[in-house]
Amino acid sequence: MERRARLTARLAKLAAAGYLAPLARQIGSLGGCARPIRLTGHRTRLDTATGQILDHLDTRHLPAGELLVRCGNRRATRCPACSTLYRYDTYQLIAAGLRGGKTIPTTVATHPRVFATLTAPGFGPVHNQPGTAPCTCGTRHPDDDPLLGTPLNPQRYDYTGAVLWNAHAPALWARFTTHLRREIANAAGLTQRTLRHHATLSYAKVAEYQKRGQIHFHTVIRIDGPTGPTSTPPTWATTELLDHAVRTAAQRTRVPHQRLSGAGGADRGQLLEPPVFRFGRQIDVRVIRSTDFTGDAPVTDRHVAAYIAKYATKGAETTTGTLDRRLRFLAELAQHDITDHARRMIHTAWHLGTRPEHAHLRLRQWAHMLGFRGHFSTRTRHYSTTLTHLRAERTAWRTRKPETAATPTDPAMVDRHADLPIGGGQSVTDQHGDREDRADLTAGHTDLGPGHRAGHRAKNGRSGGADTTLVISHWQYAGTGLLPELAHLADLLATTPRPRTEQPSRPRHAQRSRDRAGHSTDPLTTAVQTGAIA
Repeated sequence: MERRARLTARLAKLAAAGYLAPLARQIGSLGGCARPIRLTGHRTRLDTATGQILDHLDTRHLPAGELLVRCGNRRATRCPACSTLYRYDTYQLIAAGLRGGKTIPTTVATHPRVFATLTAPGFGPVHNQPGTAPCTCGTRHPDDDPLLGTPLNPQRYDYTGAVLWNAHAPALWARFTTHLRREIANAAGLTQRTLRHHATLSYAKVAEYQKRGQIHFHTVIRIDGPTGPTSTPPTWATTELLDHAVRTAAQRTRVPHQRLSGAGGADRGQLLEPPVFRFGRQIDVRVIRSTDFTGDAPVTDRHVAAYIAKYATKGAETTTGTLDRRLRFLAELAQHDITDHARRMIHTAWHLGTRPEHAHLRLRQWAHMLGFRGHFSTRTRHYSTTLTHLRAERTAWRTRKPETAATPTDPAMVDRHADLPIGGGQSVTDQHGDREDRADLTAGHTDLGPGHRAGHRAKNGRSGGADTTLVISHWQYAGTGLLPELAHLADLLATTPRPRTEQPSRPRHAQRSRDRAGHSTDPLTTAVQTGAIA
């Protein structure tokens, strides 16, 4: 209470000096980011043809004395605001590849496409929810039971195989896409080299952690014409062909690895890992039609996009109960309250990382991810739009919004377009919401000297030969997170509810329902419920 009163007194002094309103606007432009990045420096834009200075920004003149940039973290446990925005963007990206829009023609909805789920094999019996039957242990586990996904006998569970499978999951996915193109070409009577002249394989996938700590993949796979979504796929490209190709490719995908000399894992009783890694037997493939997902099931394209997008911000810490940051020392685990199953998997990954045959897997660096070091969300170039394009659209929309324009005396609002003066555009923290957007602060510049960058940018933000705008900037990292006074002000601002205008709407019939036994009846998860829990 004493600290809170002291911070309130400091805010009162800022209000008396007239600085509170600009500070509130600068913090409000962060959109609720929990740990914004603080930058110091300056940026000057001038016209090389006339020598006129178009605008100048110096962080010493900002209300907070620093430029506040959204962290852009996709993890919901690290920054709920930025992860929510990331999830909404992923939703739009997936939906555009299903029904068109965002530079994608609407005719893409008529192309053959399927929704596939690829799971991991079993490494030992675990507590699960096998439909309406009780678990192997004889108990019917509720959805929030912490025993779900944990081994029935931890001493006999293959922790080594489980960790190494996660580490090889990215290679498995890459090998799967290679086999998939081969199977499609073989079914069409073509070679893999000539397939690209007839059709293009487009996909978007997201990785999800099962409760037992294993990765499995959700993916939307589509067959386009030779030039992508703007061209018509060949007549032989059907959903039946794609369904068969996905199942066959998943069954044939193998990734070899080096066998360990002794019984792996943290326990001596653990089994040796298999000579090769492969996907599990549970492979679910469903055809995506124009308005429904399985013919009579009320699952729309919107439901599919929302289902995939929700996993883009979830990591092992959400499902398995592990950590959301890297470990420097194994002893740090003693400071965290995690499950015994997650603790054993982290221990196994840490100890396997000391072996030379696993050095390329960097298991110690990714022990908090249970060995998985791949990208959670990826897509092919022709599937749909990009996150960068979506963020540029949002920035342009907020720039055109009259109510978002700030007065010239509000230094928290900085515009990157040369035809607008400083204070007449959108918030820098909105247009630089992640690593790609933050790079725009110095993108396209060439070094002028130590600590300075310069280059040419067109008025639309893209480089061009006729551009006469020279940008000289210098930014330096000052820290992460708000200072105590600003954090207290952010807490006060957060008490005011704000509308969530960018949240994708979902129809009522797309909401997950549950039967009387307490099990999910979501048509997207029912078929793989046992694998997802196990």
